[in-house]
Amino acid sequence: MNDEELSRYSRHLLLPEFDYVGQEKLKQSTVLIVGLGGLGSPASMYLAAAGVGKLLLNDFDRVDLGNLQRQIVHGTADVGRPKVESAAETLNELNPLVRVETFDEKLDDRELEHLVRRADVVIDASDNFATRHALNRASVAARKPLVSGAAIRFEGQLTVFDPGSPFSPCYRCLYDDSPETAESCSRSGVFSPIVGMIASAQAGEAIKLLTGIGKPLVGRLWRIDGKDLTQKTSRLQRDPRCPVCAHQSHLPRQA
Repeated sequence: MNDEELSRYSRHLLLPEFDYVGQEKLKQSTVLIVGLGGLGSPASMYLAAAGVGKLLLNDFDRVDLGNLQRQIVHGTADVGRPKVESAAETLNELNPLVRVETFDEKLDDRELEHLVRRADVVIDASDNFATRHALNRASVAARKPLVSGAAIRFEGQLTVFDPGSPFSPCYRCLYDDSPETAESCSRSGVFSPIVGMIASAQAGEAIKLLTGIGKPLVGRLWRIDGKDLTQKTSRLQRDPRCPVCAHQSHLPRQA
């Protein structure tokens, strides 16, 4: 690490669990973020600020004025711009040491799996079931951990799916792929700080996975109610008949 990096990441280096080894692991890591909205915005900023070496950003949407209440990686002047373009500019200003690669398109399953294989950890910050299921299939096939978050109204939830763990379910174990019936922010509303709380935790889980610090939320679901500031964690079980992950050998993932 050069002098600039030593100064920039000094508060990480002061943590005994982190130190130079953990920071160097971040520097050598690649994280894929799918979705640059309410969740992807804060998550991408924390990961860039923390010093993740490379960020792959995928979103095919444009910035809308109604996004700005919660999608903090974008500004008023970015309305109408591709979200990945706006986000990349913000992240480069935040930390020019981080390499950012953007994908302003809707990826098919093959393209998505190829992109997932390039990453060490995947952040699911999407807002629809179709993308979540496609990303889950790609993550299982590529054996890459998937940090999955969601938020609506005042509630948020977070879990980590790790195909390398015999105790981890996948997204399909919990949610079938029948036609989507989930509510959206545009119809139900969302309390802007709740997406920031979930997104910050997503960034934290990704950093833990990349550095080996702490115990990731594998096999556990964390839920939080921002209105009353209550939370609970529940256990998740694998579905032995899951059509996506049931036949996986669950060998430890390669570093």
